[in-house]
Amino acid sequence: MNCLDVSGRQIALDGDGYLQQLGDWDRAVAEALAAREGLALSAEHWEILDLLRRFHAEFQLSPATRPLIRYVAQQLGAEKGNSLYLNRLFNGTPAKLAAKLAGLPKPTNCI
Repeated sequence: MNCLDVSGRQIALDGDGYLQQLGDWDRAVAEALAAREGLALSAEHWEILDLLRRFHAEFQLSPATRPLIRYVAQQLGAEKGNSLYLNRLFNGTPAKLAAKLAGLPKPTNCI
């Protein structure tokens, strides 16, 4: 089993690096997951991660890229709800990486 050490807590990850338990997530866990990906989280990242967590709470799933873009556009406007913006923030894999950092399951239709 793959684990992430966050302030002395052992957080269980699956083989792809996603949290095994949704309840293990907090901002420190997100920061640690981002560091593993070579990413420093900015306010722009947090805005999307918080939005993704609200999406998951409402729909009980992690969106693939197109629904993610559409949802961000609806909630934050077209300047943030587009593939260029999200790809820049999340290294070209916004649905997968943002879900991972938000502590959510891997989107089911992402390879």
